[in-house]
Amino acid sequence: MPPQFERILASDGYRQFARHWQPSESPRGFVVALHGIQSHSGWYEYSSGRLCEAGYDVLFLDRRGSGKNFSRRGDVPHGDRLINDVMQVLSDVRRHRDRVAPNAPVVLLAVSWGGKLAAITAARRPELVDALALLYPGLCARVQPTAWQRARLNLARRLDVRHKRVEVPLNDPALFTADPRWQEFIRNDPLVLREVTSGFLLAHQDLTRESLAAAPQIHCPTLLMLAGRDQIIDNEATKLWAARLGIGKVTLQEYPAAQHTLEFESQPDRFVDDLLEWLQSVA
Repeated sequence: MPPQFERILASDGYRQFARHWQPSESPRGFVVALHGIQSHSGWYEYSSGRLCEAGYDVLFLDRRGSGKNFSRRGDVPHGDRLINDVMQVLSDVRRHRDRVAPNAPVVLLAVSWGGKLAAITAARRPELVDALALLYPGLCARVQPTAWQRARLNLARRLDVRHKRVEVPLNDPALFTADPRWQEFIRNDPLVLREVTSGFLLAHQDLTRESLAAAPQIHCPTLLMLAGRDQIIDNEATKLWAARLGIGKVTLQEYPAAQHTLEFESQPDRFVDDLLEWLQSVA
């Protein structure tokens, strides 16, 4: 099922692109979805379409400066700006939900780096999130900056250097998938975010710190999906983080042969079926 393309006006005037899948009948639930540091909503059309076919309204945002958002590419003034964007969309979705399907849950779904934003949002504004789905979330990363890179970033913070361009250290498509076809797709995707600003990296530091501390404040039903061969995410550290969730129990699904991006596995229906089963349990 193809999505509609939309522009969402943020509180600061930024026009944020989104793909929106709307079911033909009253939604069983509303899913607001967040992508990773380099990806965009176009990577997740298959799973989003399947959720829509099952009756879920799926609004997948392109983070400001990413995907089809070309203004201030790879930049953000501060981490709170990204959190505010998510909170605003959730508030709008909930108002719409109250009019058309008041008993349907609003689920915040995040993949990879978007997990930072989702965890912080669920902790800060629990009334906006009925359930949380974290797919290989970028909370505890294997890929870490070197001591020299950390020193340079600390200097950038002290000197307020925010517009220096820096390459994202994930430009090998094999980090995301073992499938040569999808590797070629990533390699040739003109919407992939390959550089960010030092200001974005400073926001990343702040968001990482807060998201790691957020677990005890998250009390909604939570799904955690992990790829067993993930070279980007530290799965064991992520499970320890999830064990501290305020809800006391998380639904854990692991895919031992998966590389990172479950969408790009040879049999993506497996994870989509599991996701749908969990969504039905919270609906």
